[in-house]
Amino acid sequence: MQKRRIIIVEGPQGTGKTTLTNYLRENIPSSNLYRLAGQKNKQEEGKKISEKMYLALLEYLEKMQDIPMDLIFDRTFFSEEVYARLGYKEYSFTDVYKNLLERLEKLNYDIYFIVLYLENSKIYEKRLEREHHTYQAFSVENSMNQQRKYLEIKEELENTMIKTIPLAMDNFDKAYKKINEILEIEEDN
Repeated sequence: MQKRRIIIVEGPQGTGKTTLTNYLRENIPSSNLYRLAGQKNKQEEGKKISEKMYLALLEYLEKMQDIPMDLIFDRTFFSEEVYARLGYKEYSFTDVYKNLLERLEKLNYDIYFIVLYLENSKIYEKRLEREHHTYQAFSVENSMNQQRKYLEIKEELENTMIKTIPLAMDNFDKAYKKINEILEIEEDN
């Protein structure tokens, strides 16, 4: 049986995660899309909630290994680590993050970590004008800070079993073309 894929799409607010994950779901046969928003509690209790939630997610992924289905994620525990590193949380998540990462790598999937970013920061201004939720204040500065942290994590993952893909989302058509080549997606699916 062919090894299935876990495709994790991460990136700052306004880069196009929803747009790309919807595209992937529509164009990858036998795939499920999961949108994870994390939780708002920024105190130590929030760290425990996040740890419990993501450990349960990894247990679920372990159970799904024999099912012929690619799994697409719009955010996972990488966002929790980025937000903690940026000081949006009152705790460090790194110890939990490292444990989750180690467990993720042991799963029997091809794992892709796609980091979205914008080369032109002015595009953030347009995209952040849309209606949004209030978990973290939307601003170009916040998105640029997040972008730097996500790309930093991508660099840290370079020597792991996880395949990292930086993907500029300034032009959706160019991004789709690149991701189609990498993930071997037939455009007519």
